[in-house]
Amino acid sequence: MRFQQTHKINTKTKTFFVFLCIFLFLAQSSNVFSQKKYVIVIDAGHGGKDPGNLGSGYKEKNIALKVALIVGKKLAKKKDIKVIYTRSKDVFIDLWKRGDVANHAKADLFVSIHCDSHTSNAHGAGTFVLGLRGNKKNLEIAKRENAVILLEDNYKERYKGFDPNSAESVIGLSLLQEENLDKSLAIASLIQNNFALKLKREDRKVKQDNFQVLRETIMPSVLVELGFLTNKKEGKYLNSKKGQEQMGNSIADAIQNYISNLKLNTVIDVVTQQKMVDDIEYKIQIASGKNKLATKSYNFKGLQDVERVQVSSFYKYYYGNTSNYKEVKKSLEEVKRKGYKTAFIVAFKNGEKISVSDAVKMQ
Repeated sequence: MRFQQTHKINTKTKTFFVFLCIFLFLAQSSNVFSQKKYVIVIDAGHGGKDPGNLGSGYKEKNIALKVALIVGKKLAKKKDIKVIYTRSKDVFIDLWKRGDVANHAKADLFVSIHCDSHTSNAHGAGTFVLGLRGNKKNLEIAKRENAVILLEDNYKERYKGFDPNSAESVIGLSLLQEENLDKSLAIASLIQNNFALKLKREDRKVKQDNFQVLRETIMPSVLVELGFLTNKKEGKYLNSKKGQEQMGNSIADAIQNYISNLKLNTVIDVVTQQKMVDDIEYKIQIASGKNKLATKSYNFKGLQDVERVQVSSFYKYYYGNTSNYKEVKKSLEEVKRKGYKTAFIVAFKNGEKISVSDAVKMQ
């Protein structure tokens, strides 16, 4: 009898142990195959006591919110996207707070949605990115956000002379701002193309302007003008369920396309073994811009041996140089911990740039 009881206990113990092992294996597997979460902040313009423009009797705040929720709902279905709203109901949010939400969330993209108005019968959809005048305010916010480095333990050792208030470091941040502008123009073009080509809306092009809400963000950001509520025909369309769904889906599709393009620079972790190939080189692109910056560690948050390459009128800054894909992934994690969220892997074969996926396949 005692033997039987002991045997039952051992069986239960073994069963529990097996299930525990399976659980731990699945937990580890989920970490291995988990995807990066792209944080998208959707900003519905106006709200609460601020109705926005009231062209043709329609309220901009209501249309902007409905379209924003459509965009967010579609994006939220994707496992690799996290959606954050600056407002999800009819409330007033200060302009500075909208950007603050995105900055604190370390968002990958900020999209603000509005409707336009005019004294004429103007019509059409347009998409805006921050104009050059707005970059000064934008840069000051970036400096303020980076000042938290001074609160970190051992920041002098970790960042090796990086001073968020120094002129040299400000130049480094301005490079990041220029890279953000490039990405803002990329997503703006995708949105605008969907409006003009898929929906056949009047194309008011991608433009630069000094919008306050865009000046408050330190990541790629765009402001979308869905159309003119002062135009009766367009106002009626934007106030309809069909119009809101079409415009919202067009924005969401563009954002998904934008994220897919970002992924082209980061290969899925499917390589478990690889050969060392001398003619394949991997590097990390940490910044690009028109400013020629000395490749000193204090300009790049303590990163050593940064390489500067001139391409036409631009300078690209690379970190690391290896033929081992696993090593370059570790380097990517390192630079992102330093604050270069938009850094990505690039590959070269015999000195010529190729796609990272092609480089991995060759190896």
